[in-house]
Amino acid sequence: MSINKDFVSIKMGKQKRIALIAHDNRKKDMIQWVKTNRDKLSQHFLCGTGTTATLIAEATNLPVKAFKSGPLGGDQQIGSRIAEGDIDFMIFFWDPLEAQPHDPDVKALLRIAVLYDIPVANNQSTADFLLSSPLMEEEYIRKLVDFSKGMVDRVKGFKVD
Repeated sequence: MSINKDFVSIKMGKQKRIALIAHDNRKKDMIQWVKTNRDKLSQHFLCGTGTTATLIAEATNLPVKAFKSGPLGGDQQIGSRIAEGDIDFMIFFWDPLEAQPHDPDVKALLRIAVLYDIPVANNQSTADFLLSSPLMEEEYIRKLVDFSKGMVDRVKGFKVD
């Protein structure tokens, strides 16, 4: 990790750390997509929220690290791994037509993914485009806005003399 005036650069290795997430109405679609792309995905480290990860692992025999179920904190666990730099990429087949009991967690997860500049696919077409990108087989440098300067200023603003 290197820092310049405005950005922090983070190297994403050739072997990506990919989070796989799907709402209930999209789990079958996700499993089918992973089956179709099994060979490519087998070259990367996979993780996901509880039920989705477990179903994918059972259906494909791929190793998929399972976090908690989304509504039980799995979305937040994935978000924290993104913030810590342990997830490079997210494929999240979400259901835009059904309200989720954990909608605030989903929104927070998507916010963190954008903040930390990771590739995100929310549907099969985007997932296909991302997975077929030549960048999937190369190292890639993500550039994050360096928010630490703003934090230093905020701390100074709260100090009591």
